[in-house]
Amino acid sequence: METFKLQEGEEYIELNNLLKILGWVATGGEAKAVIQQQQVIVNSEVETRIRKKLRTGDTVSFLEMKAEVK
Repeated sequence: METFKLQEGEEYIELNNLLKILGWVATGGEAKAVIQQQQVIVNSEVETRIRKKLRTGDTVSFLEMKAEVK
């Protein structure tokens, strides 16, 4: 499992941005598509909100990849 550390002073990161930063998708359009196609799991539930705010302790899964926000 990967770990994504929020920058100091940041409360959250949006789901679509996290997918891009981790390199799981190449573009924002691809992130939007995989989220809308219900391929992304946040905290063990399918997530369809593109700009879902992820906070410390949230886990994200996509295909075989998994990450935790710290």
